[in-house]
Amino acid sequence: MTMTSPPLLQPAPPREQHRGRHWIDDWRPEDPAFWETTGKAVARRNLIFSIFAEHVGFSVWMLWSIVVVQMTAGPHGGPAASGWALSASQALCLVAVPSGVGALLRLPYTFAVPVFGGRNWTTISASMLLLPCLLLAWAVSHPGIPFAALVAIAATAGFGGGNFASSMANISFFYPEQDKGWALGLNAAGGNVGVAIVQKIIPPIVVAGGGVALSRAGLFYVPLAVVAAVCAFVFMNNLTEASKQGGADVKPVWQSLRHADTWILSVLYIGTFGSFIGYSAAFPTLLKTVFGRGDIALTWAFLGAGIGSVVRPLGGKLADRIGGARITAASFGMLAAGAAAALWSVETRNLPLFFASFMFLFVATGIGNGSTYRMISRIFKVKGELAGGGPDTMVHMRRQAAGALGVISSVGAFGGFVVPLAYAWSKSQFGSIEPALRFYVAFFVALLAVTWYCYLRRGNALAGHGV
Repeated sequence: MTMTSPPLLQPAPPREQHRGRHWIDDWRPEDPAFWETTGKAVARRNLIFSIFAEHVGFSVWMLWSIVVVQMTAGPHGGPAASGWALSASQALCLVAVPSGVGALLRLPYTFAVPVFGGRNWTTISASMLLLPCLLLAWAVSHPGIPFAALVAIAATAGFGGGNFASSMANISFFYPEQDKGWALGLNAAGGNVGVAIVQKIIPPIVVAGGGVALSRAGLFYVPLAVVAAVCAFVFMNNLTEASKQGGADVKPVWQSLRHADTWILSVLYIGTFGSFIGYSAAFPTLLKTVFGRGDIALTWAFLGAGIGSVVRPLGGKLADRIGGARITAASFGMLAAGAAAALWSVETRNLPLFFASFMFLFVATGIGNGSTYRMISRIFKVKGELAGGGPDTMVHMRRQAAGALGVISSVGAFGGFVVPLAYAWSKSQFGSIEPALRFYVAFFVALLAVTWYCYLRRGNALAGHGV
């Protein structure tokens, strides 16, 4: 009998390795030994410079929210000290447009991470911030340009809003599941606080030395954008697991759209982050146009965005311990109460109550931002476990979660576009922002009900997994 030897097993083709010290091919954050000896320090370094780049991006995104206060006509319709005389509706339109463009860009910016690599795209996107800064510096120095051209130039500030999606998707790959809430909360808060910083430092900069020089607002951020790009290029890394060359592609983003949870969370994020960015953009203008207090707008409006940014990591931390859905539901209850208080303050012309109610709203948006974002990775992890929990399945679900982060942040950011326009419409049609505030009370109550029904209701498939 002739013996035939079994065919030799062919080795699996080697995984493509990247050349260059900025590429990391072996990344195992869920391995405790790897994480403690190698991963934690690398992840922290990437997080630090991601926060800085995102901070500059958010600041550029919201530049117009404070610049337009100096461009809005006075109580009797006369031009402001800057030479501009925008109406309240025009001013609110200018702060809405960058938010809308930033929301649109968040989805392609999410695709950019797997295509280019996280470090590479952070370098590119930070460099792109030079365009809106320089254009703003030119435009505000020419009060005679058409309003349509001004809107188009303001739209370029949306580049800064797109940075958030790519930054969050990238950082989500660096951290183990148990630390994602805190890491993503810090990353987001570092960006969000840029809104407060720009609203605090720009007013004194543009009036330094007497007069009003609005061009300084854009020029101030030019060197900061350059520093952010250089730091990303020198100190950050690309992860093979997150890149197209390493086996991932943009397909997980499309696959994430098949999950109903992606769309549900998008709506919830409109209520949390959309409210945060929308209120941040509109609050200074509302203080001037509703109560005629441009001085307060330029001096104290930054507190709202600052408070919302600082408490965002707390929302992620509470979600890690208590559950994202519970914290998100609580935040919507707070948002409904805050909107009701703001409505009453407008009806009674009570400026202190109006200011305090908006501070409360910012606290609620910050907590809800952190908890809602934390729910995303947790939900996809649970879905992977319910599908068998194999290594390939879990990696696939992590990639889908990263794609969902971009989709949800994009849809949610449209709240920043809608909120100022809703106030502008309400003011022009009814002479007051009261109808808009009534809508927000009902909207937040509805989102509380959605959160309970989808993630907290007894018998729900995800409710028992601490989502």
